[in-house]
Amino acid sequence: MFSKICRFGAALAIGTLVAGLAIAQEADHPAGKPLVVGTDFGVAPWMIRGASGPEGFGADLINEVAKRLGRPSVEIVDINFSGLFAALFAKKIEFTVNPLNITAERAERMLYTEPFFATGNGFLVKQDAEMKGYEDLKGKAIAVNRGTISDTWATANAEKYGFEVQRYETFPDTVQAVITNRAFAAINEIPTTVYAASRNKAIKVGYKDFNGRNFGYAFRNESVEYRNKVEAVLECLKLDGTMRKFHEKWYGSAPDAGSSIDAVYVGYGAPGFKGFEPSAHVPQCK
Repeated sequence: MFSKICRFGAALAIGTLVAGLAIAQEADHPAGKPLVVGTDFGVAPWMIRGASGPEGFGADLINEVAKRLGRPSVEIVDINFSGLFAALFAKKIEFTVNPLNITAERAERMLYTEPFFATGNGFLVKQDAEMKGYEDLKGKAIAVNRGTISDTWATANAEKYGFEVQRYETFPDTVQAVITNRAFAAINEIPTTVYAASRNKAIKVGYKDFNGRNFGYAFRNESVEYRNKVEAVLECLKLDGTMRKFHEKWYGSAPDAGSSIDAVYVGYGAPGFKGFEPSAHVPQCK
């Protein structure tokens, strides 16, 4: 009898815990209210301010995600990258929608979706400058957007290649540093630098290094169920070609064949990183 009571008590406790987690997740991701997400604006063509609101690849993508999730609308909050994770953990946003690199260090603190955009280091320089490789950075000043993966890379490699790191709060500030000769180059994601150079004749992409990095959305660690729900939508957007169309619209060309913008991964999350769930599933696309 005592054993049965214990088993019943344990089952009741587990059921209560599961119900509590479900209620908490509904409060964090309320189905009938606007989807509140965060990004840093000004990273063109991912997210920029348009005449009628946010525009860009990232804006089109999250609006389509929200539509397929059944959320009534999207509120995209503009947050400097250096404050983005604090806003996520403080529950001011539901998840991040900026071009965020998936890294092992970040995966210790937050939960990623599967990769959906391949990238690497892109270096913007003035039109009359030349950069053929990292060795050309020696003795130069390099501008980075504070707190980004570019900042992390520059910090780790400044001594190796002999350059100085200048940190700015926004990407446009790093570009301005190059144009005004305060810095030799500005580092950012390759797609971002390619687009910036196409819009400003004073600069060009001096060097590109595709290095296997990928973007993903990031959630709080407790948002496993909702992360999985959002990822299922992203997989459908890959399978039906919507994500590829957005890339062609905003970047002016088709993405590389076989890249993460087309690939659907087994399980949920980023393979090889903490938070990955290896269980296979079949996307239920409408």
